[in-house]
Amino acid sequence: MYVYYARESGDFVLQLNIVLGEPQIPQNTGNIARTCAVIGARLHIIKPMGFEPTDKQLKRAGLDYWHYLDITYYDGFEDFFSKVDGQCYFFTTKAQNRYTDVQYPDKCYIVFGREDAGLPEEMLFKHKNDCVRIPMMPTLRSLNLSNSVAIAAYEVLRQWDFPELQNFGSLTRFDWSEAK
Repeated sequence: MYVYYARESGDFVLQLNIVLGEPQIPQNTGNIARTCAVIGARLHIIKPMGFEPTDKQLKRAGLDYWHYLDITYYDGFEDFFSKVDGQCYFFTTKAQNRYTDVQYPDKCYIVFGREDAGLPEEMLFKHKNDCVRIPMMPTLRSLNLSNSVAIAAYEVLRQWDFPELQNFGSLTRFDWSEAK
């Protein structure tokens, strides 16, 4: 049985870290924060940001999930890299490898860049083998950041067999066991 960071129990066995490098759009960051809360991932935000963390649009997008979050802020990429302990995977449209070709280890960091510019090419060049892409049509620029984060996070969780996540649902007016 896999277990990830569980806020209430404090257990650390498998831990997913989602990193936003210099996010610019509060709604995207709010949606990503909600995703982190729902899957139990830690959120790491690298400054500068294009908004304040108290932004009303940011809070609205994250709705009532903010108290479930574990967020760490960093003063730039150098600060982030000096403090992390784990394998980083850089999501970029410029990568040669697909995100599904990687086996994501415990305590990995999935790193995403600015909505308008992505991650710095110097960083990508230094980490060629750790750069991955989500396949898409060649004539279009990119997916929305919050959608990309969700795709990547759920691939990691799929590989880990969705640790501690509820894998079933129930109807409110019917009982599944009575269905044909």
